[in-house]
Amino acid sequence: MKLRTLIAVLMFTLAGSAFANHCPMDMKKIDEALANKPNLSEAQMADVKKWRAEGEALHKAGKHGESVETLGKAMKALGIN
Repeated sequence: MKLRTLIAVLMFTLAGSAFANHCPMDMKKIDEALANKPNLSEAQMADVKKWRAEGEALHKAGKHGESVETLGKAMKALGIN
């Protein structure tokens, strides 16, 4: 039983670390796409910038899963995979 608990804790810890490292890479991709002046409407651009900022704030707050999800919205709007 203790071994199972230890394995579960280890898995959750590693998953959190993976998301934590993913956020900065996504933010960099978004920033690079924005620097290339994508062909988006003003409303779309406002949404992308809002999601980018929210994603960074969530990352800094340690909410990496939510950060990846929010940054994903910006990336989808920009056509980034």
